Amino acid sequence: QLQLVESGGGLVQPGGSLRLSCDASGFTLRAYAIGWVRQAPRKEREGVSFISSSDDNTYYADSVKGRFTISRDNAKKMVYLQMNSLKPEDTAVYSCAASAMLGTPIATHQYRYWGQGTQVTVSS
Repeated sequence: QLQLVESGGGLVQPGGSLRLSCDASGFTLRAYAIGWVRQAPRKEREGVSFISSSDDNTYYADSVKGRFTISRDNAKKMVYLQMNSLKPEDTAVYSCAASAMLGTPIATHQYRYWGQGTQVTVSS
């Protein structure tokens, strides 16, 4: 059974850093594109960053470009989101998601499998 479990969220001050982890089990991670998607209260879901299955091509939303880095370790079946220079507007529940589509799908509806999410709160 395909399962995604996020960890690493928490409370951090503005300007701080967090690294989110997505533990993938029940499937061959290297065959799937992985995305990080966030949702803040009263806001629409936002695709933050995506990484392709085959060539590790990456995509970042403009709101996080230059501050967030997505990476994957297929051997460990883990995907990471390094978040630096965090801002209060980054506060949200962050979920990882998996897609069997080729390339780097960047639309959230292209992702079939989802984790439960981890809360990130950026506040002083």
